[in-house]
Amino acid sequence: MVSEADDGVQGNARFRKPGACLLCGRSTLLTFHHLIPRKMHRRAWFQKHFSREELASGIFICALCHKGIHKTYDEMTLGKQFNSPARLLQDETLQRHFAWVARQK
Repeated sequence: MVSEADDGVQGNARFRKPGACLLCGRSTLLTFHHLIPRKMHRRAWFQKHFSREELASGIFICALCHKGIHKTYDEMTLGKQFNSPARLLQDETLQRHFAWVARQK
């Protein structure tokens, strides 16, 4: 179920699927990335500021981009500052990582 077709934001799903990564553009198997990490869903601040649908929403991205996001920022930072595809793409550090990933096989 696509909530916003332009963003590529999708509802919760627990599987891999083939396609193009929203962040680096490579065609490969994609994994589901929660825009607000699941670890943060039970915290009162997130429950107060986001609906259940927003907490469960995410994007399908390749494993290298996914790994790089979680290696660069902790869950709290991801949930509060990088909770949309646009914000992920605007970050300079992540842009460099996504550009590197795009050059990989």
